[in-house]
Amino acid sequence: MLKPYFIVSLVLSAIIMHPAAFAAALSNKAEKTPVVITSQTLTADNKTNTAIFEGTVLAKTDDIEIYSDKMTVFYDNAESKVKRIHAVGNVKVHKAERALFSDEAVYIEDEKKIIFSGNPKAVEGENVISGTRIIFYLQDDRAVVDGSRVVLQNKQGLD
Repeated sequence: MLKPYFIVSLVLSAIIMHPAAFAAALSNKAEKTPVVITSQTLTADNKTNTAIFEGTVLAKTDDIEIYSDKMTVFYDNAESKVKRIHAVGNVKVHKAERALFSDEAVYIEDEKKIIFSGNPKAVEGENVISGTRIIFYLQDDRAVVDGSRVVLQNKQGLD
């Protein structure tokens, strides 16, 4: 198999195996759906085992969109798996009425977690959670927010 094709195939299959890794904590189900990644450039490097998507990056499934300026995928050729995904610059994860914004996000496969940093903010409708760092633990379906600030809109009012 050609090396560049193998890298792209590996990256896409790994993302499909872990659909919308950055948004998995926002979703209650992890379906195996195709992922389409578009960017202005893709640089695949077999020596460093990385694939770098740059320039208006969009990773999209049926119901989840992940935007960033740059997305670097670190993989292990021997095990044919993704080890880490690092998204930087205008990171936005969008699903239905939920969105998470940050300057940077790191998905760590071995720990099954996503770390959002750089002004992270989770928004659902008019409710907003922000902090200095938001960590999603995918297997436990839980989040830890450092330096949290929560704004909940009370639509029912006080009686």
